[in-house]
Amino acid sequence: MNTNNIIIRLEKEEEYREVENMVRESFWNVYRPGCFEHYVLNQLRNDLAFVPELDFVMCLKTQENAPTEHSVTAQEGRLIGQNMFMRAMIKADDGRMIPIMTMGPICIIPELKRKGYGKILLDYSLERAKELGCGAVCFEGNIDFYGKSGFAPASTFGIRYHGLPEGEDASFFLCKELVPGYLDGITGEYATPQGYYVDKAEVEILDQGFPAKEKRKLPGQLFQE
Repeated sequence: MNTNNIIIRLEKEEEYREVENMVRESFWNVYRPGCFEHYVLNQLRNDLAFVPELDFVMCLKTQENAPTEHSVTAQEGRLIGQNMFMRAMIKADDGRMIPIMTMGPICIIPELKRKGYGKILLDYSLERAKELGCGAVCFEGNIDFYGKSGFAPASTFGIRYHGLPEGEDASFFLCKELVPGYLDGITGEYATPQGYYVDKAEVEILDQGFPAKEKRKLPGQLFQE
């Protein structure tokens, strides 16, 4: 991989729909028939917890340096990924509210997954979050991938996932301190920002503005509704 061909920058308002379509293509039929992630992104941009300074897209300069299917500009080449952050809280057992951040949706276009671009985008955006004063990030994801960037099960920090009964599998709930020791002496429960909750009827309405795609039930999907 030639990292000199990669540009990571802030998302522009005029490309919101293009980015949403990229997210939709990336997650379609992965975790459920269809997907919700493009709807979540659409909603989060208007949420008070949204962090516009950490709303990133990744571009890949093409060999011809010309627009392609995922076009941005001739100079920047191809839009291939995105990540964004939300302010969140840990409700500490001692009554304090500990400010942290969460992130996502994060994606790389399907044909470039598992080639290292996702880790580059992730590590870059986490570093920018640290520079902005974020002490820790809690996130739902796969430890096999996110562990490579320093995430660990949140339980190792004494942080519980909201609403999850004691003893239930919480291996999907991850945490990374961006400031070493930020969570020392803290136990408590993570509160998901309200913007991540999905109205399925509104997803269907939003989907009408995108190209038609077939929803399929596939092996390995987490949800089959």
